Amino acid sequence: MPYYVAQLNIGRIRAALDDPIMTGFVSRLDEINALADRSPGFVWRLQTTQGNATYLRPYADDRILVNMSVWESVAALRAFVYKSMHTDLLRRRQEWFEKFAGAYVALWWTPVGHRPGIDEAKKRLAHLERHGPSQFAFTFKTIYPPDEAFQRSIDWSSFEPCATS
Repeated sequence: MPYYVAQLNIGRIRAALDDPIMTGFVSRLDEINALADRSPGFVWRLQTTQGNATYLRPYADDRILVNMSVWESVAALRAFVYKSMHTDLLRRRQEWFEKFAGAYVALWWTPVGHRPGIDEAKKRLAHLERHGPSQFAFTFKTIYPPDEAFQRSIDWSSFEPCATS
């Protein structure tokens, strides 16, 4: 079965999105999301009717923003994250986001056609935090290739379906 790579990254914003501190980040959201949408290997990203995921607050700490997307390969995702204009935001992230103590990025293999929901993404990130990289959730530094037997063993019904586009 073919697989794509899904990713979740989270960050705790320094202030409300309408605070002047956040202007540099918020003003570039549409541009960076459009860049992702047209990047080679891009498949899907979590978004609300506003066109991004900043209004979704699935954690108890409502200052935590989520970003989730699906890509054809780790190489395509890595190229977008580290070799596109997206790196401008990475360089400036400390202006808008607090340093995060725990895991804040998780990657995992997902069957082609599956749309991961926030529930699944949160479970994968929590698993990475507790157990380190594995077939269930890994990082850019420790990538696990898709394992067909492991994928078949996942109870996909244990994840709440994606509730957005």
